Amino acid sequence: MCPYSKIKAIARRNFLRAAGAAAAAPFFPRDLMAAPARMPGTHFAVHPFIEANPKAVFVKRTHVPHKMDEPSKLREGINFAREVFVPATSGVPVSHRIILKPNFTSVRSRTRPDVENWGTGTDAQFYEGIIIGLKELGLRKFHFLEANNFHTWNYRGLVDINERHGVEMNEPERRVRNFQDGYDMTWTKVPEPVVYSRIPHYAPINEPDTWLLNIAKWKSHGMCMTLATKNLQGLVVKPFVRFCPGWQMVTGAPQWMQPDIDRNVEKVVNNFFARHVSAGYARYQSRADLSPVHQEIWAHKTCDNAQVLNPGLNIIEGIYGRDGDGFGWGNDYLTNLVMFGKDRFRLDMIGMYLGGHEPGNVNLFRIAKERGLSDTFNPHEVPVYEWVDGKPVRRDLSSFERTPMKTYYLQRDGEPLYHLVNEPFDYSKAKV
Repeated sequence: MCPYSKIKAIARRNFLRAAGAAAAAPFFPRDLMAAPARMPGTHFAVHPFIEANPKAVFVKRTHVPHKMDEPSKLREGINFAREVFVPATSGVPVSHRIILKPNFTSVRSRTRPDVENWGTGTDAQFYEGIIIGLKELGLRKFHFLEANNFHTWNYRGLVDINERHGVEMNEPERRVRNFQDGYDMTWTKVPEPVVYSRIPHYAPINEPDTWLLNIAKWKSHGMCMTLATKNLQGLVVKPFVRFCPGWQMVTGAPQWMQPDIDRNVEKVVNNFFARHVSAGYARYQSRADLSPVHQEIWAHKTCDNAQVLNPGLNIIEGIYGRDGDGFGWGNDYLTNLVMFGKDRFRLDMIGMYLGGHEPGNVNLFRIAKERGLSDTFNPHEVPVYEWVDGKPVRRDLSSFERTPMKTYYLQRDGEPLYHLVNEPFDYSKAKV
């Protein structure tokens, strides 16, 4: 039986049990459904204050006593959706197709219980709560899209959730000829490319009448942390999705991919890299396997991808965060934060900072500013609001506790493999 058939079989076996749980949802205790439900309209919108402040980042404190407390996490997802997405007479028609992009990464280990790897991806109950809240607005057409780790999709019950709520899931594998005939994918030209001149995404990304919701996880990774910007990498069709292998998947990419790689890529990337080395930025002498050049190429592919995707909202679920490598090595920490905003780079700066890192030391944010995709890489220039009972309250960034989330990003000589990227950075002197 193929992996997809196995997943479908699991979902079918759980359907009656799941349907019963869904049917019982209106009868949950009052404290589970604390935020009031809404009457659906013809349209919906992101909260008007968020729309009016696209450069701000919002932080909502959650109240989950334990990372495996499913009712509490479901409640937080429902309440989030009810406070942040509102019925409207104009905005996004409820007839639109809603594209959901959680971080679906899941792992199994022979040496650790599954519960110890729960923080490798977006929490399943929080994700389901958002779907329930969106369905209350009258939305009915949902798509889940993901390129990676197909065989793991249901380790944490995420496929069961999609089946329960009628969320369509993509088939991630493609043949070479599929790229020629455009089978179930959309190609988009990058306006100002460095690596990719065109990028293929799983349909229906970038098709008419679609709206994208980005639901990332707060966790460490080889690129320091994998947050909202990196989460959208998973919408890119294989093997274009392979942003991390450096030159191997640029000049060394299969010949049939070469027409969609910018012809000046070597010159441009090497010029960027030489400038960054001469500027004395941190960790450019690292001998890590995911080397400084790997990080430069990853950042440029990520910036290429950012130019052609426009999420309606970006979310970082941090009910519990995770340090380590993003997969099997790492520990979960109950942090009870959800961060969100319109600008994914600014959101990720705050996520990095609250994770104990200094964004000025991370290639992505400097490169995004150099390429005109962000007007800052200084987290202290980002307006931050705490989201309290559905309302924004202006806060200093220092009012939020930082949780050190160690990473293996660009290890220095003599430094532990897992460390913080927290060297002091003088933003006033950086000429970016």
